[in-house]
Amino acid sequence: MSKITTSASFQEGQILLIDKPLGWTSFQVVNKVRWLIRKQYNLKKIKVGHAGTLDPLATGLLIICTGKFTKQIDTYQGQEKEYTGTITLGATTPSFDLETEIVQTFDISNLKEEEIVAAAKMFIGEIQQQPPVYSALKKDGKRLYEFARSGEDVEVAFRKVHISAFEITRIALPEVDFRVQCSKGTYIRSLAHDFGKALENGAHLSSLRRTKIGEFSVRDAMSLEEFENQLKPSNPS
Repeated sequence: MSKITTSASFQEGQILLIDKPLGWTSFQVVNKVRWLIRKQYNLKKIKVGHAGTLDPLATGLLIICTGKFTKQIDTYQGQEKEYTGTITLGATTPSFDLETEIVQTFDISNLKEEEIVAAAKMFIGEIQQQPPVYSALKKDGKRLYEFARSGEDVEVAFRKVHISAFEITRIALPEVDFRVQCSKGTYIRSLAHDFGKALENGAHLSSLRRTKIGEFSVRDAMSLEEFENQLKPSNPS
């Protein structure tokens, strides 16, 4: 990550690793970063973009590019990503996560740990995945979640994604913790939903944190507050 220095360095291009807080959209984080830079350096405009959306209910690594480095966004978006989180078994939601209410419950009393571990292994490699209808993907010029929230039926096409690791790290039913390494375009919410189906049960994603994008790690990321504090001592150029 580039060192924060001057307004010129932001315009030339910097990579900022931000730990996205819970409840924020990726777009809101970009807007906040842009506003802080403009305010600190009295700039009329500055290019700022992110390399890979995180849902509001997810936390973790967000790569923010400024200035000329925004041209590199596609490169970073295409890199493998790593996530950790929790899947809750025994219940499904329309959004595949906690954005919507539980609509169906299942008996998990007979689920065995070895079955859970074995089910995760079924998803390793190239798989066909259907994105959630509660997503920002567009169809006919309209976001899928707009169809979902208005109660309209919409057919969501399957897509090929690659899962290079799906490791179960803790089982405390109904909760199952995991670590996933996957390709661009993978929806972890869909993975959680399909994981429940593989167990002939139901499941939804109850927490998610992005820990890596390529060689970039959330361990090297800063909070928005830390970013703001780093800006304050700088002298505008």
